[in-house]
Amino acid sequence: MEETRPVRLETGGYVLSFPDGGVEVRKQDRLLYLTRRPMFVTVKTAFAVSEFHDAAYDDIAAAGDAVEARGTIALPSGSEFAFTDAYEAVDGGFRVSRTVEVLSAGDDLGFSTTISFGVTESENVRDYNCFAPGFWYRQNEFAPDSAMGKDLDNEYFWAMETRYALPLFAMQSIASGETAALSRWAADVTLPNTEIVRSENLTDPACTVGAIGMSRPTGKTLNYMYYGYGIRKELGAEAAGLSIDYVYPGAEGQLPVHNPYAGLDYSEKPKAFQRLNHPVAVGFTQRYAVALTLDRYDGFQPMMRDVWRRTYSRLRDALFDVDNERHFHNGIAILNRYTRQYGDALGLPFACQLPDMDVSSVSFQFGFVGQQPGIGYQLLRYGDRENDPETFAKGVGVIDFWARSALTESGLPRMCYNPTLGGFEPYPHYIRMLADGVEAILDAYLDLRGIGDERADWYEFCRRTADWLVGAQNEDGSFYRAYHADGSIRMDSKSNTPSVIRFLVQFFLVTGDPRYRDAAVRAGEWSFDNNYRNLEYRGGTCDNADIQDKEAGIYALFGFLALYDLTGDDRWLEGAIGAADYTETWTYAWSFPVRTIWPKHPFNRYSISGQSIITIGGGADVYMAACSYTYYRLYLITGDGHYLDFAEFLHNNTRQSTDVDGSIGYAMPGLGHESGNFASQTLQSHYHWLPWCTFVEVDPASRLYDTFGVYEIADAQRLPPDEREKRNRIYDSFGLGVA
Repeated sequence: MEETRPVRLETGGYVLSFPDGGVEVRKQDRLLYLTRRPMFVTVKTAFAVSEFHDAAYDDIAAAGDAVEARGTIALPSGSEFAFTDAYEAVDGGFRVSRTVEVLSAGDDLGFSTTISFGVTESENVRDYNCFAPGFWYRQNEFAPDSAMGKDLDNEYFWAMETRYALPLFAMQSIASGETAALSRWAADVTLPNTEIVRSENLTDPACTVGAIGMSRPTGKTLNYMYYGYGIRKELGAEAAGLSIDYVYPGAEGQLPVHNPYAGLDYSEKPKAFQRLNHPVAVGFTQRYAVALTLDRYDGFQPMMRDVWRRTYSRLRDALFDVDNERHFHNGIAILNRYTRQYGDALGLPFACQLPDMDVSSVSFQFGFVGQQPGIGYQLLRYGDRENDPETFAKGVGVIDFWARSALTESGLPRMCYNPTLGGFEPYPHYIRMLADGVEAILDAYLDLRGIGDERADWYEFCRRTADWLVGAQNEDGSFYRAYHADGSIRMDSKSNTPSVIRFLVQFFLVTGDPRYRDAAVRAGEWSFDNNYRNLEYRGGTCDNADIQDKEAGIYALFGFLALYDLTGDDRWLEGAIGAADYTETWTYAWSFPVRTIWPKHPFNRYSISGQSIITIGGGADVYMAACSYTYYRLYLITGDGHYLDFAEFLHNNTRQSTDVDGSIGYAMPGLGHESGNFASQTLQSHYHWLPWCTFVEVDPASRLYDTFGVYEIADAQRLPPDEREKRNRIYDSFGLGVA
């Protein structure tokens, strides 16, 4: 290896150099990251197993402001690969641009290459907290057992970057706070071959997706047969230690699998490791680039926030062009059309199949995916403001039904009504779902009271629910996730405690009764110590297990901000900021092409950006649409321009999963699907609409209009600053109580 002259790059106190054809990163002469053999290729052999080979660069030279490193790897099989890597210093780290060309093709079926940086502080993965947006937080202690990171004794922790809300993976030393993050440089993914099915070890020349994660491989091959049996073969290679990796094309593994072949004679845990390859064909060339971001942080949350924002600023998709005023009116039209009488109850179907809105299920949920009282409130509000008696009457009818029918003897509302049965289904009394419904009934009560229509039974419903909450609150300020009708514990997790804070705050403002304020503050104290400080945002989606998700973060944001609005205490603002920073990392801020199997679907025309991951290991939906108004308010409070940018992104790009202008061919403009999984770049979805899909887009738009008099955040920004600040004090005139 000939080095023409000493070369190095420096940024932010980190120095990257190339001793002996390897790569080192130092900080104040302390070695933090190194790769002795940067040219790393994995081949799919004729036996359809993966073997890896690595080597140091042959030549390193300065090339303007960059450093160009070259070399060739010749394999015993006869395959030969030429590497050209360009390193550049960029703000906050380094950019690595790689070109790999196949010079000769031996007896190999495919290949991938890897950019790796070994970590020097420790080779124990338990000494690091990791961050992959919507996929891995700290050591994934609140993730499901099937998630990556739950078994930290694995060798490989790689996932396709399309599973990440941004193509980003970070490793932070718990001891020092030093952090290395790898991310795809540009959002330039293309569609893979759609005529094949991915298998354990597939070769696809069209795949342009990488995987990001970490590994600590031994000197052995690792392939799992289709039934989860691991095939190991000694390679005689030196173990490289623990590293952060970008693999191109990507790989998924190691992951636990359910083994249906119980009669097989092996005792190891069955696992899966799916690899993608490019063809070993003369002239085939890989080209890709990554960013290595480096810094030190005092804790996981500051790291998560900063690394996310740096990558977001580089990869955030363009704003979607949408008329939000028209979209709001279209949403109300949908809710109005599908609200009808079912026996003694007024409500909307539980689910309708797209594109024609074929009703597939009728059942009413108090909140969550049904959002019946919330929709009732939006209809009566709209009917009043737009002088639309029919819409107003429907809204009143929905609220009336729940106010007269849903309370149990204990004061705990029932959650799920089935009009076919003429009664309620045996559904757990979720605290999160309770909050959705009772807040809406309180909003409806105040709305009608404001026009001189006092609905005493609606108020009584809210009072009895609030009193039940005060009585059910635990000594430590928490609430359980779900209860039985008699108030006994149904699910004993406490992580949904923030869900009811905003209702308690607002009912205090209506009544002036300090019991409700005190209950809200006590719930906030528990949530601050557990949800915020311990990142215990889990169980927010009622139809999933008590695992980490985004909706728990959303409701923590709502709760902390309500306490700040009430008290002005900076502690609650800190909690709101923490919840907001966590929650936004579940949102697909970048974009990549996705194929659908339906001729009428918005993703055939629009981008997937604005969708958000539901739970770790789950699909994606549009629920972050509910937060655009709240992030805008947080911007006005903090002056942090990132929140303004993200608020506008949510307010626009979440609309991309809807037939926003009627051109897709759905039954009505504004309709969209509930959720789907598109990490494979082929959409998998129930292809149906649930009421919440429209509600979460209507609700923040109505709040924005009621607070700022506009439907576009850009229009709110045109108001004088002092006017925006005054309007943003939303509790100054809320209810009749005093804070």
